[in-house]
Amino acid sequence: MDLIQKDEYYKIVGICMEVHRHLGGGLLEIVYKDALEYEFRKNNIPFEREKEYFIEYKDIILPHKFYADFVVYDNIILEVKAVTGIIDVHVAQTLNYIRLINGQIGIIANFSRSLEHKRVIR
Repeated sequence: MDLIQKDEYYKIVGICMEVHRHLGGGLLEIVYKDALEYEFRKNNIPFEREKEYFIEYKDIILPHKFYADFVVYDNIILEVKAVTGIIDVHVAQTLNYIRLINGQIGIIANFSRSLEHKRVIR
């Protein structure tokens, strides 16, 4: 079985590992996001941070939007967490984000005591 966007996935996870190796666990999500942004820039990986998306409902745009932590390579959602563990709600959130951008994959990176990452496929 071939993984969708395998090379991009491995690069993103590798950067997450690098950030966790230097910072360890226990910090706020925002710190990890700042470090990830630095690493993406340093490695010339295209990304958008806190990308804003509108939600269409029938013939209107709903007043509330969502913000993906990162959209990497134009179509991979990267959700950053700093919690005790990845739970079903995180997976459901990521799946919804993937669907809303019409993408195929997402990654949940949890910077806990050890780095935990989950590949989410739509």
